Amino acid sequence: MDIKQSVRNFGRLLLGKRMIIGKSRKELDKMRAAGELIASVREEVRRMVKPGVSTLELDQAAEKMIRDAGAIPAFKGYKAGDMSPFPGSICASVNHVVVHGIPSTQVVLEDGDIFSMDVAAILEGFVGDTATTIAVGSNVNESALQLIRVTEECLALAIEQCRVGKHVGDIGYVVQQHAQQHGYSVVKGFTGHGIGRKMHEDPQIPNYGKPGTKEKIRTGYVFAIEPMVNMGTDETEILSDGWTVITKDLQPSAHCEHTVAVTEDGPEILTLTKEQKAQRKQTIKVVETVNA
Repeated sequence: MDIKQSVRNFGRLLLGKRMIIGKSRKELDKMRAAGELIASVREEVRRMVKPGVSTLELDQAAEKMIRDAGAIPAFKGYKAGDMSPFPGSICASVNHVVVHGIPSTQVVLEDGDIFSMDVAAILEGFVGDTATTIAVGSNVNESALQLIRVTEECLALAIEQCRVGKHVGDIGYVVQQHAQQHGYSVVKGFTGHGIGRKMHEDPQIPNYGKPGTKEKIRTGYVFAIEPMVNMGTDETEILSDGWTVITKDLQPSAHCEHTVAVTEDGPEILTLTKEQKAQRKQTIKVVETVNA
């Protein structure tokens, strides 16, 4: 972090304002490593998703991969306020479960389900956080598949707003607009967030907003961008376990997330595997050639 950025951050702290912590080049390198690790875990677990597999099996596999890599599952034992510690290494949410589903032997994936997995790990003091929604089996109906596609599109549009000079409100605005154009709603009670040494840092990044509002985006900021899109109402409720969030109308919900760094050259997705990063670079080159 440069001296000017340090002064700005210290000033916010003195004024009692929320402090967004910009990351230095060395810190970003560590976040790249954490992001790449958790992306590889995400993709390995994705390949395991099929009818007949319990969410606890997926959780145990993810935890083993994380620990074998010398990292710590960030969700395991996570506690906020008076909540009981989260018991899993992943959040395993099926169909109408929006987020924070608790892995269990009792929750077995069935053909036609949609499964949302949120997974995070701490590597060398920095956190990588990612989520995806996966179609289970070969009989997922088209309306659920479209919900997943639109949620992924919302994420892509949001990432494009993570540029120097834009505002946090721009991120939520594009998510909300795109979801609503397809007849969906966005979850308002849970948000994306800043990320770094802690999983949840400032700022909060809602999936709704107005352009040009909230914090101005600067080089070195790192965000966990995570659209949560419901097929029906945006209203949710939390089950008696204190964690599991469901849609109030029990219609399906989709969730996807990337950890994104703001650089002078634009947004950099940290939660991609090496292969995905190479493919993304190639795609960008092709687009630049076509537009030249």
